[in-house]
Amino acid sequence: MSNSHSQDKLIYESPAYSIFSDRVVQGKFEAKALSATELFSNYQSPANEFQSADIIFKFAINGRDNEMTSGKDHQFTVVANNGAATTPVIVFGEQLKASNNKGEFLTPNTQLTIKLDMREVIKQFNEKGFYTTFKGDKIYKDDFKGVYVAGNTAPMMWDFDNLVNKPGLQLKDADEDGIYETTLTLNTKQEATQTAASWNLSKNIAAFPQYQSQDAIADALYNLSLEEMERAVEPDSTFRTGKEWAGVWTRDISYSIILSMAHLQPQVAKNSLMRKVSKKKRIIQDTGTGGAWPVSTDRMIWAVAAFELYKVTVDKDWLQQAYEIIKNSIDDDTKNVYDATTGLVKGESSFLDWREQTYPKWMQPADIFESECLGTNAVHFQANIVLAKMAKLLNRQTEAAKYKANANRIKAGINKYLWLPSKGYYGQFLYGRNNKIISSKAEALGEALTVIFDIADAAKQKKIVASTPLTDYGISCIYPQIPGMPPYHNNAVWPFVQTYWLWAGAKVGNEKSVMESIAAIYRPAALFLTNKENFVADNGDFLGTQINSSNMLWSLSGSLSLVHKIIFGISINDNNISFKPFVPKAMDGKRKLTNFKYRAAILNIEMEGFGNTIKAFYVNDKLQKQAVIPASQNGHHNIKIILGNTFPGDGSINKVANYTSPLVPTVSYENGTLSWLPVEGVKFYKVLNNGKVISETINTSLKASKAQPGYAAYQVIAIDKKGNESFASEPLEVIPEINEKRYEAETLVSKAKYDYKGFTGDGFVEVTKEKNTKILIPVTVDKTGLYAIDFRYANGNGPTNTENKCAIRTLSIAGKNIGTIVLPQRGKEEWSNWGFTNAVQVSLTKGTHQVLLSFKPENENMNGEINQAMLDYMRVIKLK
Repeated sequence: MSNSHSQDKLIYESPAYSIFSDRVVQGKFEAKALSATELFSNYQSPANEFQSADIIFKFAINGRDNEMTSGKDHQFTVVANNGAATTPVIVFGEQLKASNNKGEFLTPNTQLTIKLDMREVIKQFNEKGFYTTFKGDKIYKDDFKGVYVAGNTAPMMWDFDNLVNKPGLQLKDADEDGIYETTLTLNTKQEATQTAASWNLSKNIAAFPQYQSQDAIADALYNLSLEEMERAVEPDSTFRTGKEWAGVWTRDISYSIILSMAHLQPQVAKNSLMRKVSKKKRIIQDTGTGGAWPVSTDRMIWAVAAFELYKVTVDKDWLQQAYEIIKNSIDDDTKNVYDATTGLVKGESSFLDWREQTYPKWMQPADIFESECLGTNAVHFQANIVLAKMAKLLNRQTEAAKYKANANRIKAGINKYLWLPSKGYYGQFLYGRNNKIISSKAEALGEALTVIFDIADAAKQKKIVASTPLTDYGISCIYPQIPGMPPYHNNAVWPFVQTYWLWAGAKVGNEKSVMESIAAIYRPAALFLTNKENFVADNGDFLGTQINSSNMLWSLSGSLSLVHKIIFGISINDNNISFKPFVPKAMDGKRKLTNFKYRAAILNIEMEGFGNTIKAFYVNDKLQKQAVIPASQNGHHNIKIILGNTFPGDGSINKVANYTSPLVPTVSYENGTLSWLPVEGVKFYKVLNNGKVISETINTSLKASKAQPGYAAYQVIAIDKKGNESFASEPLEVIPEINEKRYEAETLVSKAKYDYKGFTGDGFVEVTKEKNTKILIPVTVDKTGLYAIDFRYANGNGPTNTENKCAIRTLSIAGKNIGTIVLPQRGKEEWSNWGFTNAVQVSLTKGTHQVLLSFKPENENMNGEINQAMLDYMRVIKLK
């Protein structure tokens, strides 16, 4: 094949950007491949050019959204004088409206001083020992850690969970007069508006498969990704997650191994996987929401990566070792996070681990534990499939049947509870408290995995690829976006997710979808001259997301996967390597992939044409009936593939403008009437009771039915003119006194001696791995029915969004386990911050029942040492 590259062949064109054989053009910006080893780009981030002077913000005690109701913010127009501006002194809880909305722009590097009057808060601290928020929550003086500013203009952000990690956003009272302030630099002229001006290959990548095509841009981006892969290998022979992300992360390494690292760097992949295994031979869930596992449960993607590595290496010792680790982990999950009612798995959305980026703000970590998410369930389905296959290979037929049954239950649950026929794709998750409802947002990674793993049937697979919304710059993590959240998982495209979407498009034979994904992967890598972690969905820019690393492992793994697993269609199976290429017509031509290692063989592959069907497949000049190389082959082999230049069937896509859903309504209840603040741009509201729609109204209030017997939980959803829904409001419970009983913990076992505040009754109880590992609670109910059991608790062992000290307990009655109670972290050293656990529902007959809260071996958390919480009381609520 000639190495010459065509110059002006148009590969892809959209109103946003174009890709030619040798370059990417986006408006005034261009990236060009001078050769297969050299790129240049003149891309400059436009982030500073048109930043509005009108800002909105609010204050946050201890970094919580606790100053004013959602949607009620301070408004101010920043007009700089000699580069500086100052707000009036704002009283905490009293809205400032000082915006002229004249469409002015911020001067770069404006110094804004924000002043806050906290004297009333301090007065309440001193007189009462606590401050009462607008919600009625108490913040105790002993728990006061500081006050922060959140907002829509950088360096401010609406991610309340992470305010405490931004020291500049904390206001200080240097002279102790009760007036707090901070000075922020707005519209900072970014030092790094360009990642680099050029790239030249500087590492020897000859040991890896070499790619040559007629498109210089494709060849150069492939080589750039190989070089970045080399840079990602640490001295200890593990993978670094990204330039700005040190160490090994379970989900990052696993998704990367599945994409391409298993066959490219098997030993480094194995080392990295083993770095994420605990001493007790369990997969480690990375630090995260509420204290990691079991609030987050997507660690099981490790299993899929481990099996991918086995298929590459056929290492029997690795099979045995990985099997034990995966089995232990799934067995713990079966006892703690599997929902017997729905067949689904509980826990946070896979990889979407900044809760406010993809969940409604009202959801606490305990609520997120109870959510049942598309991507995470797809991961658990495949992990059980993998474990069943491993068990068969190890001649453990009974166990193989057990885990296959697990997988079938999860698959059935996904299709029963998450499929949205009117949308043509699956919903984001089930969420709520005692009555779960579905979020109708699309979740890109989850949608892709249901296709790749065959959770969806063939008809649904085609429908998913054709119906899931795509934006100008790629498939956003969720769609539509959440209002008021800066880009990261919200309003962002992640190249690794785009690659899994690429896989899904190729699997169903959708050429339009495949071409969109290839373009969405090539564009940012070429313009930014690195494989970035993410970029803004609105404009495709790498600046503007909350965190964004270069040289990102799963992004570069996806770029390499594009060539190996899509263009050449390579699939490494249990007993062979097979080929199912997919070359869009716009990329028609000749190409080579040489030095591809498969077990004891080295393959040199030539291919010509386009399409996803093979006309002829040659091995060492001999025509073959199947596009397969047996695992027994060794030595060098020359393969030639001639494509059929056809795409059987038609494929369509759902290309849409990026869009933001309505705000979540703020709901109150008084004297039998529900009311809520109006939401801008809304056509009507849905009102739900106990998870069922009871009214659709244009009004902002509703008289609750007098006929409603017993327990009620009301929610309101805002629907805009395009039919897009907000998240549902927080369940507002109306519980008749007769339906609720409380059991004070200190009446059951010895009370703790800590000087914490805010408890009810005469005290509270400490539970650890050593203290009060079993608490027996005699419960008497007057009527047979369905009941919810939860606990009021405190856990000050960490913030809500990092670390690994979620406390876990098992709830049982008469020796039968009825559910897992999670007591997630609620704030670092905030031991007077009380909230409720998840609720376990159980049918109880009239009479007395012995309820046992206990610590069991399967309740070990990721920390292994600290599994601690304070219990105030247990609550038993009759639901029906």
